[in-house]
Amino acid sequence: MTVGFAPDFWVPRSPLTGIRPLAVRNCTELCRRTRGRWNRRAPRAARLRSDAMPPATRQLAALGAALALALAACGQGASTGTPAAGVQTAAGTTSGSGRDAVAAGYPALATKNTTRVSTADPVGTAAAVARIVFPDPAPAQRPRAVALADAGDWRGALAGAVLMAPPLRAPLLYTANGDIPAETSQTLAALAPTGAPSAAGAQAIRLGTAAAPGGLRTVSIPGSDPYTLAANIDAYRARVAGSESRAVVVVSAQDPAYAMPAAAWAAKSGDPVLFTARDSLPQPTRAALAAHGRPRIYVLGPSSAVSSAVASALSRLGTVTRIAASTPQASAIAFARFVDGTFGWRIVDPGHGLVFASPARAGDAGAAAPLSASGTYGPLLLTDARGGLPASVASYLLDIKPGYSSDPVRGVYNHGWIVGDPDAVSVDTQASIDSLLEIAPVKP
Repeated sequence: MTVGFAPDFWVPRSPLTGIRPLAVRNCTELCRRTRGRWNRRAPRAARLRSDAMPPATRQLAALGAALALALAACGQGASTGTPAAGVQTAAGTTSGSGRDAVAAGYPALATKNTTRVSTADPVGTAAAVARIVFPDPAPAQRPRAVALADAGDWRGALAGAVLMAPPLRAPLLYTANGDIPAETSQTLAALAPTGAPSAAGAQAIRLGTAAAPGGLRTVSIPGSDPYTLAANIDAYRARVAGSESRAVVVVSAQDPAYAMPAAAWAAKSGDPVLFTARDSLPQPTRAALAAHGRPRIYVLGPSSAVSSAVASALSRLGTVTRIAASTPQASAIAFARFVDGTFGWRIVDPGHGLVFASPARAGDAGAAAPLSASGTYGPLLLTDARGGLPASVASYLLDIKPGYSSDPVRGVYNHGWIVGDPDAVSVDTQASIDSLLEIAPVKP
């Protein structure tokens, strides 16, 4: 059945009824089958929009490419920045001049409904995303501050994603082993943070053991373990914002796949992320929750990630709601659908941005969080560990697939950011996502 939200909007519900999950070998077959189901309703949709954009390259030596990508996303084209000769593209070729070099990167770099941030690691992802979200060198468009986390600390980066929310709007960058990587250094120079008035003019916020950049007014948030660092980030953000959040997200410090979707929400909402061990609630997390004064506590993940004993301990500090499913991918979908008052994405209809990342690259969660807090906004969804598209994610995308009854221009559109190079999220997966996001005709 379908649910109509407006004359030209639609959402297919339970489109996989009658398809046995064990009989679906891969997403390509699933998409082929579901296209057949759609074709019985209406002719296949024509390609009606183009979101093709120049990429942020796998190597970010030429950061102008990321700026060109962001400008093209606004329909302005690219006036500066092309990959330098010899820079590897997402398609695995070597860039040069002429049409062949431009065409070689597609469709891995962009399709009509997806854009890939093609990076080999989270350090590159953070640098590329920061340039995508803040492409304009004009002072009014530059970030006030940036957050810096160590590349080996996905937990610190995930908790630090909350600093992307107002009032700071600070994207995350990575340092590595006490040094500033070239990608980060170049991005800092390009962003030239102006200083955050709400943070005493700080231009950089150093998280835990991250290296301090030279030449910037820097504030450090200490923490020798993930529980203490997350609690201190929460306290710092509350001071800057002028109040404690009434909602807190609690995730496992040992199971990154279940924790990753929290980064996107923190960046968008300003609700902090705190960590727990599976079977015990650490004291720094207890103290941080107590400071919120019995907040609404949302636990991401099943009892295999955060035990019932921990949930019981949390209930003495606030009202606890668990958002979970049997797999990290299904849990991310449950979080994308969830709403409780002002908390939650409530993505149950078309017309949204989505971000796709691999659970094998936990550091991409904090790095890509600014994509969820700007532009088309939207939750983080997960591929499988090898970059494939799980049937549960494909089914969810069909559930929120946009449609039109008469004129596609009057419809709404979905867009997906693909985080990482094709080794992280395959080109086949990207093509399947593109098809599932496409607006399609439906009979009245």
